[in-house]
Amino acid sequence: MAARFPLDSIDRTILSALQSEGRITNVDLARQAGLTAPPCLRRVRALEQAGVIESYHARLNAPALGYGIMVFALVSLKSQAEDELRAFEEHVAALPEVRECHMLNGEIDFILKIVAHDLQAFQSFLTSKLTPAPNVASVKTSLTIRTSKDDPGIPVDAD
Repeated sequence: MAARFPLDSIDRTILSALQSEGRITNVDLARQAGLTAPPCLRRVRALEQAGVIESYHARLNAPALGYGIMVFALVSLKSQAEDELRAFEEHVAALPEVRECHMLNGEIDFILKIVAHDLQAFQSFLTSKLTPAPNVASVKTSLTIRTSKDDPGIPVDAD
């Protein structure tokens, strides 16, 4: 586990604002943080260099791009040997339809978040790319009906 980076209230304001709106200008960010632009930019750069800010990206509208369904897949492997786990992770890392992959503790080894254009495309993905993957014992899937919360990032705690 990485060491926790010490944050003051200004850093937390900056992080919260950037997480909400990654394209905010430095001038507007500085205004929200109660700073002038140069020290605000120095703080942002320090947070980036420390690895607190990992990246910036655009959040895309999946249906607007033709991805009409989202599925969660619970994957059990035949073996949990480290090389087998790593091989599975490398396999799914190369599949663009898999948007998230998390190793779990318990009966299920991995949960995957998968997007597809439609059910036929998902079925094809499932049978040609996921279930035949090395070391896969079983895959259980659940199609998302509705998403009631989808907050990116993490809470920026007061302390």
